[in-house]
Amino acid sequence: MKLSVEISMYPLKEEYIPSIQNFIDRLNSHAALQVITNTMSTQIFGDYDLVMDIIKQEMRISYEKHGRAIFVCKFIDGDLSPVTNNA
Repeated sequence: MKLSVEISMYPLKEEYIPSIQNFIDRLNSHAALQVITNTMSTQIFGDYDLVMDIIKQEMRISYEKHGRAIFVCKFIDGDLSPVTNNA
């Protein structure tokens, strides 16, 4: 099963950009995911179990490394990536 996720991170501190960039960079380090970032959010596409496991792992690392943050997510089954045109 494929999964599409839109996620936004809102660190609760003044210097928020480095925390967000670190989270995005770590997501991009997973070759099995397709990650598309724009000015509003990051979209993640891939196998359901893999996407969920990686998001869980990377959110935990963000909390441990950078402190408090809010993550806003949308999940939909299927691969809605504009690159693969499976919409």
